[in-house]
Amino acid sequence: MKILFLANRVPYPPYRGDKLKIFNLARRLTDRHELHLLTFAQTPEDLTYKTELEKIFTEVHFVYLPKWKSAINCLSAAWDSRPLQVLYFKSVELQQQLDAMVATHKYDAIHVQHLRMSPYLAARKDLPRILDLPDAFSLYWERRKQVKRGLLTTLFENIEQKRVLKYEQILKEYNLSLVCSSEDLAYLQKIHKTDNLRLLPNGVDLDTFAPRNHDYSHNQTILFTGNMDYAPNVDAVVYFTQSLLPLIRERCPRVKFIIAGQRPVPKVLELVSENVAVTGFVKDLAATYNNSSVVVAPLRFGAGTQNKVLEAMALGVPVVCSHIGFGGLGIKSGEGAIMQTDPAAFAGSVVELLSSEQLRRQVGAAGMQVIKTRFDWDIIAAQLEKYFVEIKTPNSSR
Repeated sequence: MKILFLANRVPYPPYRGDKLKIFNLARRLTDRHELHLLTFAQTPEDLTYKTELEKIFTEVHFVYLPKWKSAINCLSAAWDSRPLQVLYFKSVELQQQLDAMVATHKYDAIHVQHLRMSPYLAARKDLPRILDLPDAFSLYWERRKQVKRGLLTTLFENIEQKRVLKYEQILKEYNLSLVCSSEDLAYLQKIHKTDNLRLLPNGVDLDTFAPRNHDYSHNQTILFTGNMDYAPNVDAVVYFTQSLLPLIRERCPRVKFIIAGQRPVPKVLELVSENVAVTGFVKDLAATYNNSSVVVAPLRFGAGTQNKVLEAMALGVPVVCSHIGFGGLGIKSGEGAIMQTDPAAFAGSVVELLSSEQLRRQVGAAGMQVIKTRFDWDIIAAQLEKYFVEIKTPNSSR
């Protein structure tokens, strides 16, 4: 098949989030299909990755959208009812490039990434299109509202949540819409009453995150990973450091908390102390996981699934996480990740893991088995391939 990927960000280097997903899916489909890519480039550095992407995609097209231009786009929110996430990625140039590509090529299927990119093909009922949502965005905003914030922030979040919830119905315009979590799937089906939703989980690259004979004997390091300018991650590490780490150190006084991830904002950098380290960007994240004793994901809002949980499980490192993202994994607490919602219980589970090598081994082994059988990108790419076949243009060329 000839498949077009329409992405909101350049999917290289594939370190986190939306870049990681497109890169890993395309890398596994390229041997069997002709893949094209159209994406925004937001920085001059993004433009330098074309050669790497051409190893996977037959055609690679960038539309340059610097962040200052996106900020100007958002000013139209005063009279435009669309969510800021959508306005941020508004571009006449991209629409023109997209129109030219679909006029030139007969695509068997088009993969549209994120609600942000949904306006560009929502009206093209003549084309076979899949909208791939990283999560139920309205659920993300609904949960975000539940964390106490300042008056202006609360006002903004209320407005954005209402806009997203209304705009999200655009998913009905696509042949299929995908979400990565069964929890998000059930939520969207209930809220928007549509039957075109399907599940496509997030995955783990088992070449990068293959088990590395994790040493279960050490018990002094707690790890959190993620982009450290992403609001749920920032809130999670502040909350953990201020509310949960003191409880843990009462029982494990020598433990150290490592916050690993690119672009740490000042609020994160301010957490640095004798017992808390902020690393910034880490190139070999798998090694960082492998050197930790327990990985934590104490998110208080968000949706979808958490890559940090899946990656740690793949390496056999035990995880303690909140309910955010856990429900959609379809696992029981203890199968790689222990889920806790109460602060004292969360801290208690971390202490239990730090105190028992046997428990760390048990939880870690269960996690490796779950990832191997259900969250390998090879398995997930094969599922996406089936969705492409389901919607592809009848009698189209291969």
